[in-house]
Amino acid sequence: MSYDRYVAICRPLLYPVLMRRKICYILSVGVWFWSSVQALTCSLYVLPLPYCKSNVIYHNLCEYPALVQLSCSDNSAFVKVIYLGSFLVFLIPISVILASYIAIFLQVLRVHSPERSHKAFGTCLSHLCVVGLFYGAAILTYMTPVSSYSAQKAMINSVFTTIVPPMMNPFIYSLRNRDVLAALRKLFSNACLRK
Repeated sequence: MSYDRYVAICRPLLYPVLMRRKICYILSVGVWFWSSVQALTCSLYVLPLPYCKSNVIYHNLCEYPALVQLSCSDNSAFVKVIYLGSFLVFLIPISVILASYIAIFLQVLRVHSPERSHKAFGTCLSHLCVVGLFYGAAILTYMTPVSSYSAQKAMINSVFTTIVPPMMNPFIYSLRNRDVLAALRKLFSNACLRK
């Protein structure tokens, strides 16, 4: 989405060329492929691990940090590989997203029309909110050291990663709708008048 918005705002005349169907397929396949490789690598490592501690995982999802902590073998090499993979899976995409939004921000600053800049910022802000919610919780979940793993913290992070962003999507994206904003203003003004 950030690439699409970057092309739409910063290179609008080249949009049909830069967002061809082939490029969209390449971007989608690349993301799916790399995520699948990362997940398969973790699964293949975690499956044969010997577990000599309790086989109960205090978590709402079966994630590999919980399994690695239950294992009684030396997992230091795996932890290093996981951090490298997490860096590639999380930090590189978030860097690309932030770079595209910085370029959009700089482009919007050059435009002297307040209406156009407000529209561009409104379009990008909703996506940045969802990206921040998802990536913030995911980085906290997968890039904290396994030695400092806490089941309670991991459960809270997984809720923020898996439940909150999809739940907030309709709300965040509907705030751009004037009718929804008017209804919210009316609701809040009525609530304030009752007090």
